[in-house]
Amino acid sequence: MTTTSWHADPLVWGAGARVFEAFLEPTCPYSVRTFNKLGTLLELAGEDKITVKIRLQSQPWHLFSGVVVRCILAASTLEGGKETAKKVMAAVAAHREEFEFERHAGGSNMDVTPNQLIERLERYSGVALKEAFAIADLDREIKWHCKYARQNGIHVSPTFMIDGLVRPEMSSGDDVESWVKLLIG
Repeated sequence: MTTTSWHADPLVWGAGARVFEAFLEPTCPYSVRTFNKLGTLLELAGEDKITVKIRLQSQPWHLFSGVVVRCILAASTLEGGKETAKKVMAAVAAHREEFEFERHAGGSNMDVTPNQLIERLERYSGVALKEAFAIADLDREIKWHCKYARQNGIHVSPTFMIDGLVRPEMSSGDDVESWVKLLIG
């Protein structure tokens, strides 16, 4: 019997002492807004001053959430690791309506199967996901993200933490400069 090992690359960028954690549901419009600001945040604050960590926060009212989150974590096991996962997240962000239901309960996505959704995401991202998606124990990584959020009292996205403390005053609608001020003054 052969055992294949795998490693999910942590979704972490930067190497600074201040830690900014963003709990995101990839199909949530507010999480997409946040995701699209993270590169600018790293650039303005300095990768040597802050560390940005994406924590995936699957939410049941976003009906494809579980499949999309699993795809992102599957991508993190592939060559390129976190950068490959970032490509998949960017593809979801750029085509969010194709991974979400109208008013969380209707629309054309009602007829989409999980396989069709994965194929759609493969097309948009350019990342072959099906084999990694099928990793038998990939759910341990999904469960880690879920458990970590719950241990920190986080139930919705986006939610932000700085140095381990939830920052309820922060919003996806804030400009990046205000985030930088909170992080490095």
